[in-house]
Amino acid sequence: MISILAIIFLGVASGLAVGSGFVAFLTVLGVIPRLTQLSKTMKMIQQYEWAVVLGALTGVGASLRDPVLHIPSFPLIFLGITGGIFYGMLAAALTEVLNVFPILAKRIRLDGEIAILIMAIVLGKIFGSIFQWVYFVHH
Repeated sequence: MISILAIIFLGVASGLAVGSGFVAFLTVLGVIPRLTQLSKTMKMIQQYEWAVVLGALTGVGASLRDPVLHIPSFPLIFLGITGGIFYGMLAAALTEVLNVFPILAKRIRLDGEIAILIMAIVLGKIFGSIFQWVYFVHH
């Protein structure tokens, strides 16, 4: 009985630590406000915040239960695209907040050509994803 209580305590403590770090990360860096600013949807900031909270809770619940969803292939395409858009926008907001692209452009001597750098990253991600899908999933 004591070992079960210890496991529960450690699980809750670990979850609180990771959750607190995640919230601090998003709060200190201002990722969500910057994301809404970039997408010109400042009126929807509470929806973004709730989407992050509900997504985190759903992810935790799914990782604990390992659910099997019987969803046809066509809706999965839509879910994959919207998930990719969300993560892409979140990553873009994070790099914008951290000023990654200007620093990288300066280091590789593309100071005035940040658009070329961004397109190279986007196209690399697209072709890498297509390669992984074609080679590893359907091989």
